[in-house]
Amino acid sequence: MTVPVHGLPLMLHEGMRVACVPPPLKRDRWHKVVSVTSGGGTGALVGLSGSSCIADAEELVGCTILANVDDLPEGYEIHDLDALLGRQVCDAVYGDLGEITEVLVGQVHDVWVIEGRYGEVLVPAVPEIVEELPTEGDILVRVPVGTVDAERS
Repeated sequence: MTVPVHGLPLMLHEGMRVACVPPPLKRDRWHKVVSVTSGGGTGALVGLSGSSCIADAEELVGCTILANVDDLPEGYEIHDLDALLGRQVCDAVYGDLGEITEVLVGQVHDVWVIEGRYGEVLVPAVPEIVEELPTEGDILVRVPVGTVDAERS
């Protein structure tokens, strides 16, 4: 059973090349994901090449599965806490909303807590609202009507 860290969604998919760290003493650290099956809740059952029995799988208990960033699904950045905290957010209508101070991790989607001139603004981190998420600079959003108390500015 694998469990994503830092509130991230499961991003493993069949065919992905991953490294298990720390590696077992006498086995290769590199594997190919051969299956991903929902385990219910937040985890998943993941089959890896080179692990054909329970004894093989038990050697990987407690390991962290790492993937190359180029193999992650498009849009994974919307869940990367390290890359989000402290970033400035700008709305197409209201302008500068402020900075992301917290990410509330939810089962359906995350919510960014933004502190700025409008006070605390809660923005759902979904593609319909997050228009542009560059690696640097302001994040561009288009928040729903009623999200921002424009009289607070």
